[in-house]
Amino acid sequence: MHKKLWGVAVITAPLLAGCAGIFGGNDLAYNQMPRERGHSLVQNSGQQPLECVPYARDHSGVKIFGDAYTWWDKAADKYQRGKAPESGSVMVLSGYAGPDRGHVAVVQKIFSTREIRVDHANWLDDASIYLNDPVMDVSQENDWSAVRVFNIQTGAWGGNIYPVQGFILPNQPRTDLVARADISETYQ
Repeated sequence: MHKKLWGVAVITAPLLAGCAGIFGGNDLAYNQMPRERGHSLVQNSGQQPLECVPYARDHSGVKIFGDAYTWWDKAADKYQRGKAPESGSVMVLSGYAGPDRGHVAVVQKIFSTREIRVDHANWLDDASIYLNDPVMDVSQENDWSAVRVFNIQTGAWGGNIYPVQGFILPNQPRTDLVARADISETYQ
């Protein structure tokens, strides 16, 4: 009997360790509140509604124009793109409220492997600016391909899971494109 229990412990220990990696230590479970809500702020200037695209463009080094759902593809020729958040990068959500709607937000701070803070505008279609808004990676592989966003107005995690296309790195033009531009200018 003792050997059977030992065998079960050996088999289940790695599985439990995997769960601890998702929800223990520096990571955040869905039912937990963010460790620090910071000074989350909702502002509505009462003027013309502010959209996420001009806000992200004005508050990051990423100068892309067009609808948020087009940013990921447009960045391919201009900026380096990554799958993990970096402070100052622009997080690009796809399928936000439909296939032709996206959302962009500026990453301000990385708390852990599964928790960041973003600044963004018009998240709840209310033309407000949300500062220091918690975002949690809820992807199975811990790869930032799916997130939940904290709802500052209700004080709870949002119920929707949003697919993430990736993160656009500011002020880091693609070196292969820069090199080609330099060569073509030399020979003109």
